[in-house]
Amino acid sequence: MILSSTERTGDARERLLARLLDAFEEALPTPEMSLREIAARAETSHALLRYHFGSLPGVLAAMLKAQRSRDNQALLEAAQQGTFDDLVMAIWRTYTRPEQLSRVRGFFHVVGLAAYSPENFREFIDSLDDLTKSLASLAEREGLDTKEALTLATVTIAAIRGLLLQEVLTPAVHSEDAVALILRMSKGPSVPRTRPGP
Repeated sequence: MILSSTERTGDARERLLARLLDAFEEALPTPEMSLREIAARAETSHALLRYHFGSLPGVLAAMLKAQRSRDNQALLEAAQQGTFDDLVMAIWRTYTRPEQLSRVRGFFHVVGLAAYSPENFREFIDSLDDLTKSLASLAEREGLDTKEALTLATVTIAAIRGLLLQEVLTPAVHSEDAVALILRMSKGPSVPRTRPGP
């Protein structure tokens, strides 16, 4: 079987991404690192990094997407028999481990860049609602209708991301109490939907 040049390029990109992930383990390169420094650490060339990822933000986005995908897969497997609350707490504990700090900082850095030029970060942006969908599915399983479940999941993920940003900026704040509050609020009575008049 002969591979097309697109398939060969895709394979080469995936192999290069695997090298980057091995070189940096759980961490991300900092925005201050140059492509040459990243290439040296991954024992590759900066020309290959530029060819496959375009720029330092492209490297960060690709690494972050792969790391988050791996984390999310583990979270989802653990949540198969759990509840909405179990998954929320697992997400929080996963992303507040000390070894995750550089990735959480990297996440907000890439999100900030994506806000200015979303067309350059489409793959990363498209990956952002993976956990929202999973939480919504659990909320439906626990009795909410589809729309309410998706709204609850969306607000919960937004709140977690806001609290993670607070953890990065002001680490002394006790955000776990806020996560517990989010979970208590999610159990409150749902707002009655208004029906159109007769």
